[in-house]
Amino acid sequence: MAILYINGERVDVPATAHPDTPLLWVLRDMVGLTGTKYGCGEALCGACTVYVEGEPTRSCSTPLSSLKQGADITTIEGLRTKESRAIQAAWEKLDVPQCGYCQSGQVMAAAALLAKKKKPTDADIDNAMKDHLCRCGTYQRIRAAIKEAAKSLG
Repeated sequence: MAILYINGERVDVPATAHPDTPLLWVLRDMVGLTGTKYGCGEALCGACTVYVEGEPTRSCSTPLSSLKQGADITTIEGLRTKESRAIQAAWEKLDVPQCGYCQSGQVMAAAALLAKKKKPTDADIDNAMKDHLCRCGTYQRIRAAIKEAAKSLG
């Protein structure tokens, strides 16, 4: 049985879970946290981004067996940092989402960027967000929201 700490809560993953089960399906199907989305299944779109030990990670391609016992996982439901609050406020203020499907992964990546770089340049934003796809094409609003969040953080 795998033991994970998901959003600060201990989760005992059933022994019946196959070691190759992607973390995404553990989160969605076994734990019931559906904020993390399935986009492509090949770690190409970013919709499934969560933090594993504080680092943005594509959960669709992270097998359960690759996680250490007691690994710390943060999903969009558990993201409670000052950066994430600023990002979410900016997302709302600038009306970033259209369909919203990619937003949990986008927010996770943007919050991670601001946690590392308080005043990101356009190049920093582009680099951090380059592998996060938005099918609605709201990239300009995403960039503007990241800048707005950075400004609000001072």
